[in-house]
Amino acid sequence: MTESPSDQHAFALRPHRTLLALSFPVLISLIAEPLTGLADTAFIAQLGTVPLAGLGIGTAVLSGIFWAFNFLGIGTQTAVAHADGTGARERGCDDAGLAMALGGIIGCALALIVYAALDLALVFMSDDAEIRDAAGIYLAIRLLGGPAILISMAAFGALRGLQDMRTPLAIALAQNALNIALDALLIFGLGPIPALGIAGAAWASVVSQWLAAVWAVEAVRRSLGLPQRIHWRGARNLLLVGRDLFVRTGSLILFIVLTTRAATLLGADEGAVHQVVRQFWILSALLLDAFGAAAQSLIGFFLGAGQLRQARRVAAIACIWGAGSGIALTLVMLAASSGVAAGFLPPEVHALFGAAWVVFALAQPANALAFVTDGIHWGTSDYRFLRNAMIASTAAGLIALYGIDPSGPHALTVIWLITAGWIAIRTLFGMARIWPGFGASPLKVPRDAG
Repeated sequence: MTESPSDQHAFALRPHRTLLALSFPVLISLIAEPLTGLADTAFIAQLGTVPLAGLGIGTAVLSGIFWAFNFLGIGTQTAVAHADGTGARERGCDDAGLAMALGGIIGCALALIVYAALDLALVFMSDDAEIRDAAGIYLAIRLLGGPAILISMAAFGALRGLQDMRTPLAIALAQNALNIALDALLIFGLGPIPALGIAGAAWASVVSQWLAAVWAVEAVRRSLGLPQRIHWRGARNLLLVGRDLFVRTGSLILFIVLTTRAATLLGADEGAVHQVVRQFWILSALLLDAFGAAAQSLIGFFLGAGQLRQARRVAAIACIWGAGSGIALTLVMLAASSGVAAGFLPPEVHALFGAAWVVFALAQPANALAFVTDGIHWGTSDYRFLRNAMIASTAAGLIALYGIDPSGPHALTVIWLITAGWIAIRTLFGMARIWPGFGASPLKVPRDAG
């Protein structure tokens, strides 16, 4: 009896080591972009508060728009992993080529639409004319990099689908290093190069994004090949994935926006505390999402190879590492509470911060499992389930938010308790879909399995 390639896969031989080896490069590449964002902020802060506020508006608008199209990376990663598991590399090549082509087309269309609506968007975001002008300059230039963002997203998905996590890491590190270097050169000028201010920060991003996109496409060509022609008929399946993930992402953003609004309406102190805790929640999400990305590629590969047992083994080991990491984060966050408060907040709001931070810290194990199970179900192409689970948890969270007494002394803590509950519901849905496997779970063991 001939062994299949999946029987000799590194995970089958060294599961824990393989999962960690795949997760670590993803972790570093996920952290690279926020760190570059901090560098951009530090450079622009030297120009004054108006350019800094304009940068804040510009990055918020761009991230909100392009995050909604993350299905180009998620769907491509699963499709390529599945094709790799079945040995159908040509199909994976077609899927990758289609996703990158769609990324370029959608990126161009988005850039044109947003540019046409730029004035309306800026009026909505700010009533200060100077801030709007700064944001408008930044956005008008950054939109030129829109296609590059989505092309890279699709290309990274294809490479990770092949379990190549190191190439996206190398590209991300080079892109962000170049961005920072160009920031220093173009924002402040040097020799014959004039100081461009906030426009320089935008051009630095555009140049580094396009160079990264070219590198990423070339990396896909070397690893998987590029199709001779684009098979547009497959676009329907990818856009169906996009529909489900678009609704899911929209529900997630809605909950985050409305919890932020609820905290801000309590007062300036509560709004400031909530912002600090929320930023650390985003950072923890990036840390924990690495296990989910690794699990997604492995599960897609093993299901493509018809190895349900190995796919379920990936799910179990990823959840163990996720839960362990969540517990470790809880301990670190509880120990760091006073240091975070002293470093980010004035003393008069430390009491408000302490209670909210404890709730946030204790929620980290559930938070970890929520992100890991997201990756697991992305790997099984269970996108509709993820959409419905997010809608249900967000609906429950918004009902609870509506019942908050804003005059209560612990209203901010209640908001974070509701957030923890929202996370817990997502975790319960994600875990139950695997064990015991309710509904039409792709990971459910057939009843007649021996």
